[in-house]
Amino acid sequence: MMREVAEQDLTGRARLRRVAMRLFAEQGFEATSVRVVAAEAGVSPALIAHHFGSKQQLRAAVDDEVLATVGDALTAVDIELPVPRLMAELGGATARLFGADEDVRRYVRRALLEDSETGRTLFTRLGDGAGRVLERLSAAGVVRADADPDWARFQLLLLVLGPLLLEPLLPADAFEPAVLARRSAANQRLLRHGLFHER
Repeated sequence: MMREVAEQDLTGRARLRRVAMRLFAEQGFEATSVRVVAAEAGVSPALIAHHFGSKQQLRAAVDDEVLATVGDALTAVDIELPVPRLMAELGGATARLFGADEDVRRYVRRALLEDSETGRTLFTRLGDGAGRVLERLSAAGVVRADADPDWARFQLLLLVLGPLLLEPLLPADAFEPAVLARRSAANQRLLRHGLFHER
């Protein structure tokens, strides 16, 4: 995760990207000026122009970093694991991804809610990842025959993204490690066993 490196230890380019990510997440892209990013990072606006060329290119660099972080987290899981372990590993990967770095979490939330190109790209990548997992689970005979093939991947995404999008309304500890682990386990039980008894 990006937060593992202290901000003061990042290179100038990486530090500007990190500060921009936080400010874009807090204030929105349009409301955040290059001067504000530079001031927060303790550099001159000319340094942003030097490293990125423009505010739009700075955002593109932030987008690339966030998308790479999400992609790395998902592709690190071995899709060929036995099914119970695969589900546990995927649950752990998403919990770590969105739990370990508040800036990434806030940026993803704003990107998804802003109806931006970044949000659409991110949602597509997440949906593709969910689709690959479902293909693996289907091949293993785990997915129910009556599962809706068009909606199943979105159902998976809603379980993962729902708490992220609703974080401002959730209890303050919603993304603490112990709570994340409990939620991940509950999601896996829901997916594997359902919530209601048939009557």
